[in-house]
Amino acid sequence: MDKIRIVGEKRLSGQVEVSGAKNAALPILISSLLSEKECRFDRVPDLQDIRTTLKVLRHLGVSSKVVGSTVTLNGQSIASTEAPYDLVRTMRASVWVLGPLLARMGHAKVSLPGGCAIGARPINFHLEGLKKLGAQIELENGYVVAKANRLQGARVAFEFPSVGATANLMMAATLAKGETVLEGCAKEPEMTDLGNALKAMGAQIEGHGSDVIRIQGKDSLSGCHHPIMGDRIEAGTYLASAVLTQGDVKVLGISPDALEAVLVQFEQIGAVVERDLKGLSIRLQMKQRPQATNLTTLPFPGFPTDMQAQMMAVLCLASGTSTVRETIFENRFMHVPELLRLGADIQVKGNTAVIRGVESFTGAPLMATDLRASASLILGGLAAKGETIVNRVYHLDRGYEKLETKFKALGAEIERIA
Repeated sequence: MDKIRIVGEKRLSGQVEVSGAKNAALPILISSLLSEKECRFDRVPDLQDIRTTLKVLRHLGVSSKVVGSTVTLNGQSIASTEAPYDLVRTMRASVWVLGPLLARMGHAKVSLPGGCAIGARPINFHLEGLKKLGAQIELENGYVVAKANRLQGARVAFEFPSVGATANLMMAATLAKGETVLEGCAKEPEMTDLGNALKAMGAQIEGHGSDVIRIQGKDSLSGCHHPIMGDRIEAGTYLASAVLTQGDVKVLGISPDALEAVLVQFEQIGAVVERDLKGLSIRLQMKQRPQATNLTTLPFPGFPTDMQAQMMAVLCLASGTSTVRETIFENRFMHVPELLRLGADIQVKGNTAVIRGVESFTGAPLMATDLRASASLILGGLAAKGETIVNRVYHLDRGYEKLETKFKALGAEIERIA
């Protein structure tokens, strides 16, 4: 099993191009189930979750062609409406095939999903929303079995702005009869990108990226050509490395607006941040030890839970005492014991971590527990004295494309070893 070896305390500088956003690419690729025509998507990252998604789509009958970062899909002939456990057990986003299959084919059987062990993340919002569109849903032996003659437009109000449920209902409603109004929606930039992709397929949709999304259902959708947005979490991870190494890093291919809550926090702890909205880039310079701060994870436009672990690694080396409160997932402090092995001083009480900054980290062997925890441990190793070995980096490969290669280009001493 691969490991990442890092020799820390190298100042990072230079520029790095972020890949397409995994969290946008997954539902956008799945949206090809809604159309009988060819859909071409550019800037698709080469990640394990993407490869799993393509396997699921091929099993369902969608043909695929991958050339570099361009993926061409054709769902003209859907051969199956069942997404089996063996294919979807490693990836929670697999449940997104439910809405499109149900909307287009009238039935679907989808295994309850897996993924990172960072909390329960129930899919009840997905199921209740589809029921309001007229679906009959039962749970049988670990599968969701859904049927509908044709989904009917309806008003669906989410109790919580769930990204997964928002995406599933957006896709399903594009082929429902009449108007669907989704309220309390997730406003993440990835949902805006999904809406743009659906519009490129001919969907009549407005308000994506806001609290209320209105969709006029159509009888069918066309093909499309759509580029995936840049990965804001990958961008935030590289910027965090500049903070930790007192470096100067510019990330390309990302709108600063998508990362504003994180950029504000970086500025509060002492970084100099330059935003280029036209050029889609962000530059961060850090010339001193970071200052302590307090942050709470929130749905967009708040501080993203997917940057919590990386920010905690930064705050471990800050001057003073910081607090991090996690409100999205109930089990997302699994990186804390590993950061302690580097010399961090962290105490966790419920959903809050109290971090007393230390002056330095010392390299150690570490064990990654989930995707973003993996990134936080890489960051810790980049700042640590001596050698750090991060084990179980298969988690990392679910969400970061060529991470060690990109860090090496910024001046890090980092390599993948067997």
